[in-house]
Amino acid sequence: MPNIPNHVAIIMDGNRRWASARRLETLMGHDRGAETLKMIAQNSVDAHINWLTVFAFSAENWTRPDYEVQGLMRLIIRFIKTQAQELLEANVRLRIIGRRDRFSDDLCVAMSDLEQQSSTNTGLNLTVALDYGGRQDISNAVTRIAEELESGMLTAAEINDDLLKSRMQTKILPPVDLLIRTGGEQRLSNFLLWDLSYAELFFSAKLWPDFSTTDFFAALDWFEQRQRRFGGGRYDDKHQLHAVVSD
Repeated sequence: MPNIPNHVAIIMDGNRRWASARRLETLMGHDRGAETLKMIAQNSVDAHINWLTVFAFSAENWTRPDYEVQGLMRLIIRFIKTQAQELLEANVRLRIIGRRDRFSDDLCVAMSDLEQQSSTNTGLNLTVALDYGGRQDISNAVTRIAEELESGMLTAAEINDDLLKSRMQTKILPPVDLLIRTGGEQRLSNFLLWDLSYAELFFSAKLWPDFSTTDFFAALDWFEQRQRRFGGGRYDDKHQLHAVVSD
């Protein structure tokens, strides 16, 4: 596969619907989704992808029922302390972006410990977005720049795209090449808005817990056929629409 995306981002949608369709507790869907994440991370290692970023908990997810939110927090801690250890053994470098002030001390410590444990790993860069919002990330970066302008640390002439990016939580991430969204919806949901500027968008009807290795490599195969123009040249509508929604 010569045209491998350097950076794949995934909106892991469909855990709750997967559980509901099977008359299971909502958290069982999230638990199954965590297993899928571990599998897709290993697939990314096998495909020699350098960066994988996943949307695990958005800034808007706090509005969900309290029992579900608290259950998700427990699941995240368990994932960090158990399943993520297998990724560490596979030389995966793990990072977490998003706000941390709304998480428990236990979860914050677990996240920091995980990042420290993987800090010397040199394989796949797996970034997990928790309590993250793309619009908030951009607006916070603008606020920081405004403060630096006011204090005299910056001049207006120094402001450019690279400077703004350097003030964002995603400053370490390269541009996204391929965005995969599962669950049948076709929207960005406030995820990595700055970094998705020229990403190819692949929408799968599969719910995240059902998303398989075969589905993942089908998305990579689809990406391989794309002719990326980055805003230049003639836009090929027919090619863009072909297989953009996968069953």
